[in-house]
Amino acid sequence: MNAVYALYDNPAAVQRAVDGLRAAGVADADIQIMSSEPFEEYEFGHKDSASWIHWIAGLGGITGLTAAYLLTSLTQQAWPLRTSGMPIVAPWPNLIVIFEMTMLGAILATVLTLFVSAKLPRRLPPLYDTEVSDGYILVGVQRTSGQPLGDVTAALEAVGEGRVKHVGR
Repeated sequence: MNAVYALYDNPAAVQRAVDGLRAAGVADADIQIMSSEPFEEYEFGHKDSASWIHWIAGLGGITGLTAAYLLTSLTQQAWPLRTSGMPIVAPWPNLIVIFEMTMLGAILATVLTLFVSAKLPRRLPPLYDTEVSDGYILVGVQRTSGQPLGDVTAALEAVGEGRVKHVGR
């Protein structure tokens, strides 16, 4: 694996580095950015922001609702207890169980989606530097096919504010 990355302490420099990498012909999917805090006011902070997690949480809630309704109504119909003209399937007491299982379904779906989308558990990514936890921002490109990374190095050095490092050279 060959990789080149640079560490910057200024998010504006990171944005210039990302723009330089794009101008050098590097695809957005190949650019890796890692920071210890979000920078939503910059364009690079919205990379990989699209998520389906709210739809999956809703589907988990609907699944929990359906399972709770079936559990309560089928249980009450399987062992009918007649109590002075009240219905066998009583909706008001069932709402407690239905609500709790709806929330359980939504929460479990959300947590599972979070683990899958974050690719957890995993080891540290191959492009990592301990200085990221000290406030620096890592911008890098990883190539596994042995392609030269000269243009990438030049684009990262053109910003002039970061320290460029090579991995696997």
